[in-house]
This record gives sequence, C-alpha cells and structure tokens, in this order.
Amino acid sequence: MNQSKDAAKQASHRYPEPTWSDTSNSLVLIAEDEPEIAAILEAYLVRDGLRTVHARDGLIALELHKTLKPDLVLLDVKMPNVDGWEVLSRIRSFSDTPVIMVTALDQDIEKLMALRVGADDYVVKPFNPAEVTARVRAILRRVNKSMRSEIMRAGPLQIDLDSHLAYVVSQDKKTLLSLTLTEFRLLAHMARAPSRVFSRSELVDACLPESDALERTVDSHISNLRKKLSEVGAAHLLAGIRGVGYRLGID
Repeated sequence: MNQSKDAAKQASHRYPEPTWSDTSNSLVLIAEDEPEIAAILEAYLVRDGLRTVHARDGLIALELHKTLKPDLVLLDVKMPNVDGWEVLSRIRSFSDTPVIMVTALDQDIEKLMALRVGADDYVVKPFNPAEVTARVRAILRRVNKSMRSEIMRAGPLQIDLDSHLAYVVSQDKKTLLSLTLTEFRLLAHMARAPSRVFSRSELVDACLPESDALERTVDSHISNLRKKLSEVGAAHLLAGIRGVGYRLGID
C-alpha cells in the first residue's frame, strides 16, 4: 500500500459545522506522536471552531500536508521516522504554510533554531492548550488578513470570491468547477448558509439583480450547476425542495 493511503488510514479527522468568518473552518494538521497530547489539542481546536487532522509521525505529516493542504501545522520536534526539523525543512522547500513548533526543551538554541529553519512560532511542553489555540488563531488571522483573495469553505467546496473560482476538494485532489458567472453566484450565495432553503425569487434577487430573469430561469441555471457538480461526483450537494426552492446540503 502506498504512503498516501497509509496516511489516510492512520489520520483522524474532526470536522465541526461549516462556518463563514475570517479563520473559522481552517484546517490544522497536528503532527504529534503522543496520542494524549494530540487528543487534548484536537479537543481545544475543534471547540474553537477549527478542523483538525492528526499525524502520529513525521512521514505521515508530510503526506497529509501534501494531500490536504492544511492552513496551519502544529509540529512536534521529536517525531518517529522523520523528526520535526526535517518535516519543517521539507515543508519550507515548497510551501509557506504557517508552522508552530512544539518542543520539550525550553532553551534559547531550540527556539532560535525553530525560527531560523522557518517556523512562525513555537511552544514549550508542558503547555496550556488554550494558549496554543490562541496562538493558532492569531497566526491564522494574520495570514488571512494578508491574503488578497477571500476564500470561503463549506464542506468539500472551496470558493475564491475574488477570482470567481470554485473547487471541489477531496482527500487526494482539488477539482476546478467550470462555472458561468451566474452559476458561480448561485453556488457562492447558497454556500454562505449551507442547508438553508433559498426560494427562487431570493436567488433571482441575489444572483441576477441586473436582469429581468423570471424565477423559472433559476431552474435552468441550477440544472446546469448540478450537472457540473455531478461530473466531479458532488451532485448530492445540491438539492431541490419541491414547492420551496433549493439548498446546498453540506453534511
């Protein structure tokens, strides 16, 4: 079995309900070989509205970083197979993902090395998990503020509002949806409130404000959008509610 499949099997995922804010729904990769510490970090991060995935050694951490593209990495220094320093070095060779190093040594040389290799911050064991969560939030806010593009995530959907690009993201790939402007507007509008039912008249007002489109015109656009989602195995995301309208169902 290849490494990516091994990583997928050995990783654990925690997903809260999707939300729409500056850092909510961000994915944090926890690279930690001690299950008790990983569980505590997961609990605090998930409670704070973040998603997590856990890697129990450095090799799995690299595979998950490559496939899942996390928004931030919490990286323990002493990791089996590949240690934290090597993981950080490899990540920095191709990515600027924020990394917080976790070390058991409260020594200046250890801290300086973390920053020199490319870490964004470091914490020393034993640590206060609430403080770690606060540091994660602070870095994510800083990174998101510096990004020009507004990214909205809802379930497997990733929507770039500035570039008008929409993707369906699975564990091993990210597929671009080829959408018209109206289809993009419909998808983005419904993604802001997953599972809510939108009436045809509301969708016309929100997504076709400059036209004299009839409510039934929405049906045509929704039909085309559903076909494009179906082509990438995501037709189940879009549902019609008889006599009411449409909703985006994110489980």
